[in-house]
Amino acid sequence: MKVWQIVGDGGIDALEQADRPSPAPGPGQVAVRVRANSINYRDLNAVRAPGRVGIAFPRIPNSDGAGDVTAVGAGVTGLAVGDRVAGCFFQDWAAGGISAAAMASALGGPIDGMLAEEVVLNAHGVVPVPDHLDYAEAATLPCAALTAWNGLVVSGDLKAGETVLLLGTGGVSIFALQFCALMGARAIVTSKSDGKLDRARGMGAWRTVNYADTPDWAGAVREMTGGAGVDHVVEVGGGGTLEQSIEAVRVGGHIAMIGVLTQGAVNPIPILRKSIRLHGIYVGSRAMFLDMNAAIAAGGLKPVIDRRFAFADAPAAYRCMEAAGHFGKIVIDFDGRT
Repeated sequence: MKVWQIVGDGGIDALEQADRPSPAPGPGQVAVRVRANSINYRDLNAVRAPGRVGIAFPRIPNSDGAGDVTAVGAGVTGLAVGDRVAGCFFQDWAAGGISAAAMASALGGPIDGMLAEEVVLNAHGVVPVPDHLDYAEAATLPCAALTAWNGLVVSGDLKAGETVLLLGTGGVSIFALQFCALMGARAIVTSKSDGKLDRARGMGAWRTVNYADTPDWAGAVREMTGGAGVDHVVEVGGGGTLEQSIEAVRVGGHIAMIGVLTQGAVNPIPILRKSIRLHGIYVGSRAMFLDMNAAIAAGGLKPVIDRRFAFADAPAAYRCMEAAGHFGKIVIDFDGRT
């Protein structure tokens, strides 16, 4: 089978296509023919600076993929050859709270990921995919969608009528926008692109802010909310945006801390004075994934795919992510659709 693997610290240029033997499932495992991957910023970082995140060579990248079960190992129940499944970001986080052991089972980091024609996964590390989604759409769910779901619905306890601030229009933020619509919440979206803000409004965003035109976007958000601030922030920017997110959230509000795209120092005093709940989110468990998929199926939600690349063009998909011009998700389609 063919795989893409990280073989050195040379960034995207150090990705190498290679042949490996087809893997066979052991007890408690399933073999999956992968039909699509999606790329997250975390995957790009792993490719660009593998040494900095402790990746051993060679390593197959990417946490997110979907495909068909082709074989089941001894003791596996509830799964059969032909089932359409997506892999779980953490292969050993079935339910409950996260643990160090679960974190050590992240695909495309401590263990080989999904950018391969065939993979072996734990039976408790896959989920059935909603019937209305194709493989490329299903491949977008394991990291970005589940992170947004955990940050808003599980950890944030999102309620209808609440207001949510979403930073940017990447994968997590666009899924969060769709979940807001599904849950009856109001979303405020930021971007430096008026075109992307137009698309966000077309998807149901209540208000939008161009942060290039309005550097004090926190002030604009507070004005939109009558001075109170938002109930939730999906914070993907990191240190460079967190202080404004703290200003934009209401007293007693919730910030789901998800990304670290920018650097900066943060004064913790406003967090204390406003009794803000700042919650670090690192994807989610299999149980959360199942609940999210039930909601996606019931609501007929369709992931937003910006671009599709063929398996042979995988390096170009990372360069597309690096350019940061996408709206929604970037997909590698193993069946060759672009």
